[in-house]
Formats: sequence, structure tokens, C-alpha cells
Amino acid sequence: MRVITIAGSPRFPSRSSALLEYARDTLSRVDVEVFHWHLQNFEPEDLLYARFDSPALQTLTEQLAQADGLIVATPVYKASFSGALKTLLDLLPERALEGKIVLPLATGGTVAHMLAVDYALKPVLNALKAQEILHGVFADDSQVQDYQHKPQFSPNLEKRLDSALETFWQALHRRDIRVPAFHLKQGAAHV
Repeated sequence: MRVITIAGSPRFPSRSSALLEYARDTLSRVDVEVFHWHLQNFEPEDLLYARFDSPALQTLTEQLAQADGLIVATPVYKASFSGALKTLLDLLPERALEGKIVLPLATGGTVAHMLAVDYALKPVLNALKAQEILHGVFADDSQVQDYQHKPQFSPNLEKRLDSALETFWQALHRRDIRVPAFHLKQGAAHV
């Protein structure tokens, strides 16, 4: 299994990148290969001027093509996900997430912003043809107790992250199951 993580905060470290760090550590323990990306991997000019030939963008696109899933984390600003993340997602090929399982994660100052994932981010991920976009995890700032060092979360947030990552892991394996071919022989289906 191979998973890409994208940290969509223009700041590092950040609360949303702490969620990704936790996800990477959790998935690595169950032998999932994780490739991490954050906005700082890209030259600002490449994003601002829509340079589709950016070496970093080409590498991300190639890695996405080989990946089984994507976890994307973003802060919520002004009732939407990060504009810098939107700029990056706009540069990906139209079918960049085709066949991929996607888990969105978000942080914000108040729970009033929790629907930003459903109303702003998920439509963009859907436009990139994600196979399945899972129910994400939203954390308000008070639930991320430390993000400067080793991520520390409230017990409730950690429980929700563990549950979401378990669902993600199961979805990755469900995607990987090969359905046996059916052979029709004299009117009967045989496996």
C-alpha cells in the first residue's frame, strides 16, 4: 500500500500538519508506505504562476498515479480550506485522484467551520475524480494541544483520528481486493 499525504497549511509546523504527522506514524506501523508533501515543497512562483512543468508538481503527480490513497489536511480560513492548497490542487491533472481513497482532515478556530470540508474541499477532491472520499476529521484549535513538538491531542480527537484511519486502512484494502472473474458456462456462473 502506498499513500500520499499533503499538508495544505502555508505555515509549518501547524495544527493541520500535526494531524498528518499522527496519520503517517499510525499508517507506517501497519506497513503502509507514506510519501509526505507540504506546500513548502513547491516554489511559490510555480504555484502562483501555474507552472505545470514544475519539477515538484511533476513528481507529486507521478507519485499520486502510483498511490492507493491520499490524506489531505488543511486549516480552515474564512469558512473554506487553504487558498494555497486550492492553488496546488488546481494544478493537478483532471483525473489525478481517479481510483484513490481520500481522507480529508481539517483544523479551525471553532466548530462553526467544520462543514467547510464538506462544502468546500470535498467538491474539489470529487472534481479530481477520487474513487471514494471518506468522512473526514475536523479538529478545533483547542483539541490540538501541542503541534510544535510531538503532536498531542485531546482524547476525543485522538479517538476520532484512530477511527478515521482505521476506516481509511479498511477502504484501501477493500479497494485492493481482486474480485474473481465470473465465467459463464452452460448458463451457470462459476468462480
